[in-house]
Amino acid sequence: MNLKKNNKNKNKTKDELNKSCNCSDECECGCNEGKECTCHDENCGCTEDNCNCENENNCDDCGSEEESSCSGSCSGCSGCGSMDSDTMIQILGSRNQELEEKYMRLQAEFLNFKTRTQGEISRMLQYEGEDFIKEILTIKDNLERAVMMDDNDLTDDVSKFLSGIKMILGNLTSVLDKFEVKEIDCLGLEFNPNVAEAVLTDQDETKPTNVVLEVLTKGYKYKDKVIRHAMVKVNK
Repeated sequence: MNLKKNNKNKNKTKDELNKSCNCSDECECGCNEGKECTCHDENCGCTEDNCNCENENNCDDCGSEEESSCSGSCSGCSGCGSMDSDTMIQILGSRNQELEEKYMRLQAEFLNFKTRTQGEISRMLQYEGEDFIKEILTIKDNLERAVMMDDNDLTDDVSKFLSGIKMILGNLTSVLDKFEVKEIDCLGLEFNPNVAEAVLTDQDETKPTNVVLEVLTKGYKYKDKVIRHAMVKVNK
């Protein structure tokens, strides 16, 4: 009776061990023999000494589409291991060339972006204050129109008042010169559409064709850039 009881306990121990194991009947990890399971994998088909069921994946690094058992490097992958050395060298060489070409393209794109950005920043700094200068030029135009109202009689009140405006205009012109703002000289010269805009035409037989007869509104350059075209009358 005691022997029968011992056999029952032995069978119970085996059942308890198998209860915690998800292996199939073909699993050789030892659980079917009443030993402790070492893999605990529901699709385990490994042996106890060589169980890689937790590391199965596709080896993307080497390009193999075979099911592999990588354990962190391609050297332990069943897909790579089935290739000969020449094929492996060819695959890795192709991959290396692809990465080098990608790196070179990215480097070229970055250099182009860097050059373009530096050029834009340089132009912004070179012509800094351009919009402000254009507004100042409008004030200068009005001061010049006021000065043109003066006549030869310098004793009247208007002339005395305009003398102060002349001083202000002179100071403003000096400031603009300091910041490299120059008037465009085009009176009596051949019309140049790059620096002037023809708004009127006239005919003067004593002067050559296509020369500027009159400057209606002065043009200006800021350093080497035309910031305002001159409005002129051209001889036709």
